[in-house]
Amino acid sequence: MTTIIDCRPPGTPRKPAPDLRAIKTKQQAAWSSGDYAVIGTTLQIVGEQLAEAMDLRAGQTVLDVAAGNGNVTLAAARRWCKVTSTDYVDMLLAVGRKRADADRLDVKFQVADAEDLPFADASYDAVVSTFGVMFTPNQDRAAAEMLRVCKRGGRIGLANWTPDGFIGQMFKTLGKYRPPPTGVRSPAVWGTRDWVQVTFGTATNAIAAQPRNFTFRYRSAQHFLDVFRTYYGPVLKAFEALDEVKQKDLNSDLHVLIGRMNKADDGTMVVPSEYLEVVITKR
Repeated sequence: MTTIIDCRPPGTPRKPAPDLRAIKTKQQAAWSSGDYAVIGTTLQIVGEQLAEAMDLRAGQTVLDVAAGNGNVTLAAARRWCKVTSTDYVDMLLAVGRKRADADRLDVKFQVADAEDLPFADASYDAVVSTFGVMFTPNQDRAAAEMLRVCKRGGRIGLANWTPDGFIGQMFKTLGKYRPPPTGVRSPAVWGTRDWVQVTFGTATNAIAAQPRNFTFRYRSAQHFLDVFRTYYGPVLKAFEALDEVKQKDLNSDLHVLIGRMNKADDGTMVVPSEYLEVVITKR
């Protein structure tokens, strides 16, 4: 029998557990706002690189979790895999479906919550997610679901923004103006080797984690901010929540961040953003 000892000073109130259901509802509203597909389509190369890193084979069953507009979905389907593309935002799946139809790719699309996947245990040869599942509020549950539906000897492939990369720093900047929910870990923990090892390690035979860069290329810093303020839900909602003065402050801080990381000297924006590419082999 285990005895739990409360080491808090007498009279210290317990911190209330975060309302993960309410947080998820707000997140779903954020990702449903704007039009993430405008951003997502620029990230297609990440899906292609992940498909190659996983050595996907024709005929394998692949589940794309929190698929967004379907970058890895399309990459796997181009390799003649049998792909099921899922997200909890139906509008994004509709965009993915149009992209698949345009390329005459055979893909199944299904609305699904990454924390409660409606599939049987060991259903898929490969389970993938690029910049998607990392944003779930109940991160441990989402990771467990990916492991559950993956076959023994199958692979889980992830692409997650790192804390120190450009997007990780952008979210940190947003957090100064719109603090994240209390008690919820940063999505960027999915972009750290330590968290991936602790979370997936006991159920796996091997974990390969490779830092990579995706380069954001825009006409200018302001062009990037205009696009993200219009189409990228988390940025759109952050600006919406602020008064005019704070909006200008946030815009200025993001300009400073871009200026610090921009590799271009011709007025355009060329900013590499580090992400962690992970390939996990399930035991």
